[in-house]
Amino acid sequence: MGKILLLSFIVGIIISGCGKVNTLADNARLQAAADSIIIHKYITDNNLTGVAKEIKTTGEFYIIDTLGTGSALFTSSTLVTVGYKGSLLGSSSTFINNFGVFHPSFALGTVIQGWQLGLPLIKKGGTIRLIVPSGYAYGPYPQSDYGLPANAILDFTIKLYDITN
Repeated sequence: MGKILLLSFIVGIIISGCGKVNTLADNARLQAAADSIIIHKYITDNNLTGVAKEIKTTGEFYIIDTLGTGSALFTSSTLVTVGYKGSLLGSSSTFINNFGVFHPSFALGTVIQGWQLGLPLIKKGGTIRLIVPSGYAYGPYPQSDYGLPANAILDFTIKLYDITN
């Protein structure tokens, strides 16, 4: 409970220090700052500091479990066939899990931006964990089909079964 109060206090300071929020861009910046605090705390609290790496300056972190093989070039039209499980960051329950069942294929350009940035880091047969800030997932839009609130920080484990250009 104390951690939640501390986090709320820090987010409140960020918001009050930024003045009046007038635009979607202001809201997105504030949310990104709040997400960053939560993600960094999660990484520290779960001893992932040495293995979790940030994708550029996005605030998205990844951990490669298995790199995979091959040399596919990823574009927005590349079809990726994946198995994945997703949860809210810090939650032990998943909102989706298709490991062991049908593995769908998606054009890379049609999935959330967090996947577009993370999947090209592995190759066919690879497995990656992505910690996706809300701005690179569904942003301020709740996903009622999955029980996800607005501004959800997501934690995915994804296996890349196939890549088709």
